[in-house]
Amino acid sequence: MKLGARVLKTGIAIIIALFLSQLLQLPSPVFAGIAAIFAVQPTIYRSYLSIIEQIQGNIVGAFIAVSFVLLFGNDVFIIGLAAIIVISINLKLKIENTIGLSLVTMIAIMESPGDEFITFAFIRFSTIMLGVLSAFVVNLVFLPPKYENKLYYKIYNVSEEIMRWIRLIHASEHKLLKNDIGKIKEDMIKLEQLYLLYKEERNYFKRSHPVKLRKLVIYRQMISSTKRALQTLRRLHRFENELNLMPESFQTDVHQELDYLVNHHEQLLLRFVGKIRPLEEEHNISFHKKDLFHLLREHQKKMEEQDEYMLYHMMQLVSAITEYGEHLEHLDRLINSFQLHHKGDNKVTIVEETE
Repeated sequence: MKLGARVLKTGIAIIIALFLSQLLQLPSPVFAGIAAIFAVQPTIYRSYLSIIEQIQGNIVGAFIAVSFVLLFGNDVFIIGLAAIIVISINLKLKIENTIGLSLVTMIAIMESPGDEFITFAFIRFSTIMLGVLSAFVVNLVFLPPKYENKLYYKIYNVSEEIMRWIRLIHASEHKLLKNDIGKIKEDMIKLEQLYLLYKEERNYFKRSHPVKLRKLVIYRQMISSTKRALQTLRRLHRFENELNLMPESFQTDVHQELDYLVNHHEQLLLRFVGKIRPLEEEHNISFHKKDLFHLLREHQKKMEEQDEYMLYHMMQLVSAITEYGEHLEHLDRLINSFQLHHKGDNKVTIVEETE
């Protein structure tokens, strides 16, 4: 079992929070550990946003707790009412991510008021803030995983899975492919999440910012092309029977076009990371496009009226294939431009993934 960076960071943050609490002889150091769990984030930028929100949320929780205890005591019904107020304020301030820790702060302060309640409340609040700060330090020191690396390989692996099915569509087992399409759709959601994490990563050097923006455009187009490939696969799967009933010459043209597109898609992904030699000069993108719509119209003249419904389905398939080709064409232009201009800056460093 592989432990992710966030799992390790959470464990380290808890250790630091508990150690510092014991070192400062704070009562109930467990609250510092709990706070550290809430505050660990996957990126430095999210950690920065998180600590600002956590401070606000903890102040809300502490203020409501102190106010309610001084005014009404700490009866269980009062604690419940205070919790409702804390949640409402957090929602109003649009810091709903801090609701959990705000409630922990509130309950920690309200649980046992005594003669020196204000001092007790301040110590509990400080203990929880110590846990938040410990997690923030861990987020800064322990760098997050290289999301660009993860993003590229996720795009490549998902695209390869789709392309493999497109190549084998004529020999695929219908139910098995249907299940796999469902899994690929879930992978696409994870792909979008990785893209957002990579987008949130901040550059420490100003000169790296334009390069990051260019890469973001290319990765966005890679994801868009992968979506179009998935859409094509879904249409092939849905209209497989109709395609098999079309004239053999049309089926051949469709499969030839698909073979060309998936091969070119694979080459673009490899060319971007330098596994295929980049182009040395600008070139006019000229895809080996078959005019499938024209071919479909030619076959329409020979088809009977009862085949019009099948023709409608074929138009959807041809439309998906055409869109897939157009997205690859745009991706080709972006990669070509990226690699030809500012060659010294536009370096893509992708490390081979290991099991």
